[in-house]
Amino acid sequence: MHHLDIGWKPSDLEQREGRIIRQGNHNKKVHIFRYVTESTFDSYMWQLIENKQKFISQIMTSKAPVRSCEDVDEAALSYAEVKALATGNPAVKEKMALDVDVAKLKLLKANHMNNQYRLEDDIARNFPQQIAKLTEIIDSYKADIAHFSEYKITDPEQFSMEISGKVFTEKKEAGAALLAVCKEIKSVDAAMDIGSYQGFNMRIQFDSWSKEFILSVKHESVAKVRLGADALGNITRINNLLESYPEKLAEAEQRLETVQEQMTNAKEEVGKPFPKEEELNQKLERLSELNALLNMDEREDTETEQSESKEKEERPARGSIHEKLQIYKEKSQRESETGKETRKRDFGLE
Repeated sequence: MHHLDIGWKPSDLEQREGRIIRQGNHNKKVHIFRYVTESTFDSYMWQLIENKQKFISQIMTSKAPVRSCEDVDEAALSYAEVKALATGNPAVKEKMALDVDVAKLKLLKANHMNNQYRLEDDIARNFPQQIAKLTEIIDSYKADIAHFSEYKITDPEQFSMEISGKVFTEKKEAGAALLAVCKEIKSVDAAMDIGSYQGFNMRIQFDSWSKEFILSVKHESVAKVRLGADALGNITRINNLLESYPEKLAEAEQRLETVQEQMTNAKEEVGKPFPKEEELNQKLERLSELNALLNMDEREDTETEQSESKEKEERPARGSIHEKLQIYKEKSQRESETGKETRKRDFGLE
């Protein structure tokens, strides 16, 4: 396969090569040739294909997805740049590289500024709110742990659970009463108080999304567990839920410590300048010089064209062959008429 020209999209090349790199080809090896002419528009076209393929790869990859990508479809060349490319002007190649670098640095700077605004918002509002909420949760867990220690049933023979105003001393009966209450619930997603167990109030509601019954226990905080079809199993689930409060407390304390560390780090990072600000300014300055250079070349060409046009206007018109013949014909006619008048005078006819 021979690529004699370059398409505008990577898919154009893939479609061509798909005619030779395809399932069912009896040749084990194929050859693909790409032809590029130096100091022509080919270099820009291949660079444009490369930039588009990079953009597509960033979006389509699953290994390291990015949060933002540069749109390459807005790339365009001025007439001066196209002319310079065709003549092999090295300034255009440098300008195209600088355009890409400046666009990336501007994107990095915009992300840096957005990150600074986010840090300021986190320090002023988000982190304090999270810390206050986690502190409240921790205090609630501590109060619930102390309350559970006070009302905890340590003797299995002393089991007691109140359901719908009736006290059950047998786990199996209490479990059956729970299932009976579940059958009585008719409203969806509406919680209903059903009783108490080891100092905690119990509520039941039917979750329409998961199609399950949810039991909540509450003293200071609220904890939830999903009920099953086994009567004794539900009692075990409630006991495990109450026993898990120390673990929930440890998790909340760990989250609080993490948020406090994030707030400390945010205070250290906020206010920092863009680390590549100097590099961006240097490249912007060089890019301005190159743009001025290309515009100067364009102005020189324009002035040359205007000068040539002015010279043409001032130069006497030579005229076409038809115009010359017409002038000669008119001159001959005038000379002929003059000759006739002269002859008439000579013969005394006038």
